[in-house]
Amino acid sequence: MHSKTLSKKQRLIKASLFGEAFAQKKNFVGRYMVLWLRAGADAALRLGVVTSKKVSNRAVDRNLARRRLREIFRQHRAELSGPFDLVIIARRNLLSASYAEVEHEFQRLAEKAGLIK
Repeated sequence: MHSKTLSKKQRLIKASLFGEAFAQKKNFVGRYMVLWLRAGADAALRLGVVTSKKVSNRAVDRNLARRRLREIFRQHRAELSGPFDLVIIARRNLLSASYAEVEHEFQRLAEKAGLIK
């Protein structure tokens, strides 16, 4: 049974790791998010989420967007494979989209990225 929680070890927290992900320029763009891949010796399907003030000026909305993306990642983590860490950048329309739409896009981008076999 796969644990559905996202432990500290499964999250990207250090700014330098986000920087590495962006420097590697492997990204997949969707309507609600941009998925970046970070390859590296220590990469282990960890997740980092970015929600800037472009998403919303209200912290409540940005937190909602982050929680939604983390939850979708948690639900689908067992299907993902590969030596990568993921950084997801939320886009403004994420807040107006349904959970199902965002989930479908995450799956589509993960497939495109070769994370889902």
